Amino acid sequence: MSCLACGLLTGRDPLPGGRLHRTSRWIVEHCVGPLGLGTLIVKPERHVISIADLDDEETIELGPLLRLTAHVARTLVDAEQVYTCLWSHAGAVPGHIHYVVQPITHEQVAASGLTGPALQMQMFDQNHTPTDDEIARIAQRAQNLFARLAQPRP
Repeated sequence: MSCLACGLLTGRDPLPGGRLHRTSRWIVEHCVGPLGLGTLIVKPERHVISIADLDDEETIELGPLLRLTAHVARTLVDAEQVYTCLWSHAGAVPGHIHYVVQPITHEQVAASGLTGPALQMQMFDQNHTPTDDEIARIAQRAQNLFARLAQPRP
């Protein structure tokens, strides 16, 4: 089975918005699919199917990168909460791990009456995927935020 995460990394599959941020071991991209505008994906550059298989450098970078990415996602859509979920299955087979960093607004919760996995499932059922143009616009904002916020502070 082909790995979508690897395909997006190598350019085999189209990546709306392009790469938003990278560290020496991790990549941040906008989510492909119906989880909403501003939902970001954090994934290791190498194909890893379990957190237990991360090397020391990947492990050291992960926490600060998730925190930075959650801050960017929250800022992009003025979210009241940011979900951070590890996903790693594709077609019932363990796949390339990736964290879904999903900003959730008060309006989303009020409109659906749902939170957490139930809200995510409803989003998949409704299958409203942002357009490539919408993703490109928010991706530019995300790149600017990452560039500004990832700078070491004096």
